[in-house]
Formats: sequence, structure tokens, C-alpha cells
Amino acid sequence: MLAFVKSHYAGVLVCSIIAIAAGALAQRYQAPVMLFALLLGLALHFLYESKSHQPGIDFCSKNVLRFAVALLGIRIAFADIVSLGLMPPLIVIASMGLTIFFGILLARLLGLPKVFGVLSGGAVAVCGVSAAAAISTVLPKKAGQEKFFALTVISITALSTLAMLTYPLITDFLALGDEQAGVFIGGAIHDVAQVVGAGYSVSTEAGDIATYIKLLRVALLLPIVVMIFFAFKEQDSRLSGGVTGFVPGFLVAFFLLALVNNLGFIPAVLAEVIRQVSSAALVLAMVAIGVKTSLKQVVSVGWKPVFLMTAETVFFALLILAGIFFNCLMATKPG
Repeated sequence: MLAFVKSHYAGVLVCSIIAIAAGALAQRYQAPVMLFALLLGLALHFLYESKSHQPGIDFCSKNVLRFAVALLGIRIAFADIVSLGLMPPLIVIASMGLTIFFGILLARLLGLPKVFGVLSGGAVAVCGVSAAAAISTVLPKKAGQEKFFALTVISITALSTLAMLTYPLITDFLALGDEQAGVFIGGAIHDVAQVVGAGYSVSTEAGDIATYIKLLRVALLLPIVVMIFFAFKEQDSRLSGGVTGFVPGFLVAFFLLALVNNLGFIPAVLAEVIRQVSSAALVLAMVAIGVKTSLKQVVSVGWKPVFLMTAETVFFALLILAGIFFNCLMATKPG
């Protein structure tokens, strides 16, 4: 234990200080803390060149990341999802699956790695940065993967912020009702904070429905990550450590935590503490991933990955809108 602390404390301490700075900047400028964490990490990449820092930074980027993903299970509320009824979840689930396959196909057409198609498509379809973090833990480890993850986080944050500003205008232009607007915003915007901001800017009802729809997408994170794990299992996706039987241990913990919390065994105060710890661990891991990644490598990927994620975002939004209009058409069709 003492040897572990001696070899890891320097890197963990560096990441912790950067994470605190990222949190302060995010609060000061009312911007996503994950973005600041990644950008500050990228700017301080030279720290990773120190051998004394590397073990701790590697620990934060891998082990702490898995720990943070496991704790995301506390955010799942089954009752809210069931209350939505049948059609909105079907629209969202179908759109999510098609978007991931679209990402894989377009990545191939653009000559990009298949893993980036899965990573970016999953981030767009599920829940933004959290989904990217979870999916990255079960993808095959290949050279240069950190730069694609970093680019995914930067792009997904920018696109989600742009969607928060423009999607309420689209709902107004299309004359969508509050329920329809909530389904569209909750289904098509990537990150939770932006969903809440956009939804409640339309109306209280639209904000409530958008939040519930977003919770549905978050709830689907576990099965999607498990399916991706099995899809890449033949390609050396099995993680070193943390694997219980066939499924990674942190995903088992994710499910068990969600189940125990929904059964009411976790007090509300403790659940909130777990949420805060999960968020802090995710920021710490994001910092470490940024520090490990060379900004030169991120820039070197060119325009194709950015085009891919933009196309996935537009494709996903159009699918959600198509599902909403189809549902309206079926509802008004004579009996």
C-alpha cells in the first residue's frame, strides 16, 4: 500500500489540483466543468513527460474513470422512465440504435477507425460526455485512442451547447406542443445540463418531459455499453482487471447501484453524496485523459471526426423529429 502511494501520489495530486481549478473556472464562467477539465489537461500535457507523474495520471485515467462510471448508476430513476408511456421511449430507443449504426457506417466511409464511430455515435445517442467515458472503457485499446476521446468530449460539448440555443427555436418554428417539444429536446440534446436549460426555456411541462426522456437515455447507458463490450470482445476488449465473469465489474456495480437505489435502500442524503463523488471522479478522470493527450495529436485528426459528430447530431435530431411527427400522424388517423 505504501509503495502504491509513493508511486502514484504525485500524478494524482497534479490531477486533483487541475480538477479543482477546472471546477472554479466552470463556476465562474457558468460553463461545462468537463470541458474545462479536458482543456486544462491538454494544456498541461508536458506534466505527463515526467516519469514520477505517469503512474498516478494513468491510475486516474483508467481506474478512477471506471469508478466514476460505476457510480453513475445512482442517477437512474426507473419510475420516471415508466411514467413516460410507450411511444416516446420507442422513438428515442430506435433513434439511438440507428444513430450508433450511422456513426459506424459514416466513420468507415470517411476512413476513420470503427471504434471512433462507436464512441462518437454512442456519445451523441446516449448522454454525451458520460457515455463517451463509459464506452471508452470497453473499447479495444489502440494507439492514439486518447486523442479521439478528447476530440469527442470537445465536440460533444460544443454541439450540445449549440443545440441548447437552437432547438427551442426549432420547436417554436415547427409549432410543437409542450409534450412534443419536451420529447424532442430530451431526445436530441446530448448532455443533461443543456437538456434542462433548453427544456425549461420552452415551458415547465416541456422541461419536465425533456428531463424524463433524458433519464431514459441515461438508463440505457448500461445495456449499450455491455453490448459494445461483447461486440468488441473478440478484438481484445477484455479489460485487465475489474472483470467479473463476462461483464466488467464496474458495469455490474452500475446496475446493482441503480437497482438498490430504485428499491429505496439508499437514503436520499447518501444518494446525493454518491452523485457528487461520481461527478468529482469523472472530472478527475477527464483531467488525467487530457494530460495524457497531446494537443498536437488532437489537431492532427483533421476535419473528418468533427464532420462525423456533426452529421451524427443532425441525423439523431431528424430521427427524433420524424418519430414525433409519425406518432402525431398515427394519433390523428381515423380509427
